Amino acid sequence: MANNIALDSEASVTMKLDNPYEIVRQLASTNAVVLFSMSGCCMCTVAKRLLFGLGVGPTIIELDHHVSGPDIQAVLFQLAADGRQPVPAVFVGGKFLGGIETLMACHINGTLVPLLKEAGALWL
Repeated sequence: MANNIALDSEASVTMKLDNPYEIVRQLASTNAVVLFSMSGCCMCTVAKRLLFGLGVGPTIIELDHHVSGPDIQAVLFQLAADGRQPVPAVFVGGKFLGGIETLMACHINGTLVPLLKEAGALWL
């Protein structure tokens, strides 16, 4: 069974996908930064504010408002693989960066901005 998914970023993109793994893969490979979030999650809000504050406009998928949200969250849990909460989950340049701990660590140690530039999410 295929899902039709409309994404609102700068342009509306419609994808026909068969499974949640393909949804995650397609989103990560076609956007510089993707943030999988839950609308009521305070750590997700922290991740969004950090990225917006740096001048990044990530593609944000609110899993609690997405028809395939629970299935996508299961895929993210497999990617996290260390038993940590998989949301927020950040992809940069098509690769899984990690959750809030990794995002904040990269910001603090100075590796986040170069990573975002390399992915094409920042130009300065």
